[in-house]
Amino acid sequence: MFYKEILSLIAIAITLAAFIPYIREIFRGSVKPHIFSWVIWGATTLLIFLAQLEDNGGAGTWPIGVSATITIFIAYLAYTKRADVTITRTDWLFFAAALLSLPLWYWTSDPLWAVVLLTAIDVAGFGPTVRKAYQFPYSESLLFFALFTLRNVLVMLALENLSVTTLLFPAVMLVICVFMITMIAYRRRVVVA
Repeated sequence: MFYKEILSLIAIAITLAAFIPYIREIFRGSVKPHIFSWVIWGATTLLIFLAQLEDNGGAGTWPIGVSATITIFIAYLAYTKRADVTITRTDWLFFAAALLSLPLWYWTSDPLWAVVLLTAIDVAGFGPTVRKAYQFPYSESLLFFALFTLRNVLVMLALENLSVTTLLFPAVMLVICVFMITMIAYRRRVVVA
């Protein structure tokens, strides 16, 4: 099982390698994160990390916990830098749904239902970012999504308990990252900076 810890540490290093330049670009003003996407992602990632821990995900959960912490920090930066603070009624619904997943987890005593709901909310949280990146394809980082694609592969390989509870989130995030890379690359070809 030692290789799982190594894979997890590599995934954490990739997580940091993705987030550090992204945060640097926020400070430079070239990346403008949508605040509510990052608030939703921070809340859902933290709750998924806790659910994966409960389902004995082991070392494979560590990068998710690191991501949750940094994601919450990016939400804070998005707010303080006033990058994109347009918050719709739908954004509020997704945020409320993320918080409501806690009682669902408590009542069912099964982290799977919380992970299913939170993963769906996390995907929906991409809505504002997809809209923004489609209109302004240079406002997001391709490298960021590429590194997270690799990171999610390593997370899945490092999980100590393979179940829907532990695998669903990183697998879906991998697919979303590939989608974002494809969409942003296409839009950059058709939109002049």
